[in-house]
Amino acid sequence: MDETPCPSCTAFVDELDGAEPHVAAHANLVVVARAPIDRLAAWGRERGWRHVRLLSSAGTTFARDYGGEVDGQQMPMLNVFTRDGAGTVRHFWGSEMLYADSDAGEDPRHVGTIEVAWNLFDLLPGGRGADWEEQLDYGSCD
Repeated sequence: MDETPCPSCTAFVDELDGAEPHVAAHANLVVVARAPIDRLAAWGRERGWRHVRLLSSAGTTFARDYGGEVDGQQMPMLNVFTRDGAGTVRHFWGSEMLYADSDAGEDPRHVGTIEVAWNLFDLLPGGRGADWEEQLDYGSCD
């Protein structure tokens, strides 16, 4: 979250918040952002996020170390960590496809397989549509 929250990231966290109670039996789901924790928590309350745990990486190199920041620009990186019986935490997987070139006319889809809205759009006759983008507020349905 720089001056304003990212609409795409916000939509994704909206989806994760709904899934978190189902995921909790199998894994810890955490969203990490560079914004200070007070700003991040306020945004979470405004969005109605009740389940997903929000952490701030402000003042750390976490985002840069794990592919979520390039030249100061925040990137939508998904990472999976494991903890062994001795408590050692290791990086297991990252959505590095974010950095792969996309085919002409296509957006990066490095986390697309777990984004509910995009997957639902794929079932519609018009598909994802060429001009749709996530918004922080859609107004009313027509």
